[in-house]
Amino acid sequence: MESSACEDLKAFERRLTEVVASYYPSTIRWRILLAIVSICTATGAWYWLRDPNTSILPLPESLWYHPVFFCATLSLIILFLFGIHKLVIAPQIITSRMRSVLADFNMSCDDTGKLILKPRPNN
Repeated sequence: MESSACEDLKAFERRLTEVVASYYPSTIRWRILLAIVSICTATGAWYWLRDPNTSILPLPESLWYHPVFFCATLSLIILFLFGIHKLVIAPQIITSRMRSVLADFNMSCDDTGKLILKPRPNN
């Protein structure tokens, strides 16, 4: 392989690993937020379902008496509507898209963005 092509591949690999690494801090924050809201929703649901008045009261009134469950569920719905499910797996989305593009060039990449050169097929 030519030295200029090798240098280009190394520069591309450095940039790809940099991009993938830059997503991890925000991904961790989104995962923590999703975990907290999910735990609050599950805990609120537990207390809401264990309340004997839940089956007697109308739904709006029952939710009024359980604000933690209502707010957590509403927050969870809003987070999913704004795409938190994509934000928590952003690095995996980038690497999977890069793998599909690099497959045309007989290459791949790992989860950190390091290039994997595949042997050339024999024609």
